[in-house]
Amino acid sequence: MASTLRTSSIGVLSSRHHSPPSIYSLSLTKGKVSVSKFWGGIGFHGVKEKSQFSVLSVATGINSPQQHIQIQRIVSKERQRPVYPFSAIVGQDEMKLCLLLNVIDPKIGGVMIMGDRGTGKSTTVRSLVDLLPEIKVVAGDPYNSDPEDPEFMSIEVRERVLKGEQLEVVFSKINMVDLPLGATEDRVCGTIDIEKALTEGVKAFEPGLLAKANRGILYVDEVNLLDDHLVDVLLDSAASGWNTVEREGISIAHPARFILIGSGNPEEGELRPQLLDRFGMHAQVGTVREAELRVKIVEERGRFDKNPKEFRDSYEAEQEKLQQEITSARSFLASVEIDHELKVKISQVCADLNVDGLRGDIVTNRAAKALSALKGRDRVSAEDIAIVIPNCLRHRLRKDPLESIDSGLLVIEKFYEVFR
Repeated sequence: MASTLRTSSIGVLSSRHHSPPSIYSLSLTKGKVSVSKFWGGIGFHGVKEKSQFSVLSVATGINSPQQHIQIQRIVSKERQRPVYPFSAIVGQDEMKLCLLLNVIDPKIGGVMIMGDRGTGKSTTVRSLVDLLPEIKVVAGDPYNSDPEDPEFMSIEVRERVLKGEQLEVVFSKINMVDLPLGATEDRVCGTIDIEKALTEGVKAFEPGLLAKANRGILYVDEVNLLDDHLVDVLLDSAASGWNTVEREGISIAHPARFILIGSGNPEEGELRPQLLDRFGMHAQVGTVREAELRVKIVEERGRFDKNPKEFRDSYEAEQEKLQQEITSARSFLASVEIDHELKVKISQVCADLNVDGLRGDIVTNRAAKALSALKGRDRVSAEDIAIVIPNCLRHRLRKDPLESIDSGLLVIEKFYEVFR
């Protein structure tokens, strides 16, 4: 871990509190439709005229909770393609630290990774899967509902809670969902199962990738090439924490709070400022220039391609150690404090750099706390802030086409000017 923390910078996106929209849930009972309206977790019930259709989720009822969890574990352990170990990645400390801090505190808001071709961006992000901790979820729920937090509950689970039902709780690994560039909006947001509607007279909602990514990670490779209509969907979900689908005369809403991770090559185009601002942190990745280090990377990759299982086994101890450090930091995070004087100086840096909005301030505070928790300390130091503040602010600065200096260096210069 020492090498991971040696040279790094990071950032964090604010997770603003949003109340979910007004949501209706319909159920057909003895010729009448029971209507439940939810607003911020409070249910109001009424009755409307008889309807031909009822609403349900296709993803529920396919398997029993025990079967679902068992199948998940078999697939994850035996049938997935071998993933390159996170601990085996040589160099790229800044990118690795940004990813780790977001796993420790998901409210940081994700990472935007920009760099040259072939620098291991996608490999590093996907290697994070092995390190993701387990979380409590409601068994059989397609939205990974949190059994203890109404803000992360689906409408079906809220109804069960209001009825006084005892929820079955299981532990499941945090999901990492890949968003393909060619994905349709229906696949991302979810859609109505027309076949079920025609054959059974039931309007069934089939959850999409945003439902699967709730309380998990949504990864978009080559995010700067993403279609504008999908960018709009991500912006809406990132802002509200909810995904609303309007299809075939009904409205379905479900929680969609996720860590957004994107990677791309700056030569292929810039991101829209609205989307760039949604990323808590920004990591720049460069090509390794040292010959010995390049040889080591090539040799390690060769070993992995030759025998993935043997290569992964050789890093098992390091992987377990890092996973324990992440779990410990997550549990320790709530007790980490930051002095008021340091908070004032962080905001002074943001003000002097003309950073729009307050996300930069919030993200820097969160990232510094996460780094302190990772180091096992309960109080943030100026050194912690120095490490993370370039990654939190560099993508929020207004761009000057005539400016030759890197934006990260501008942040560092201003930091030392204020913190001296």
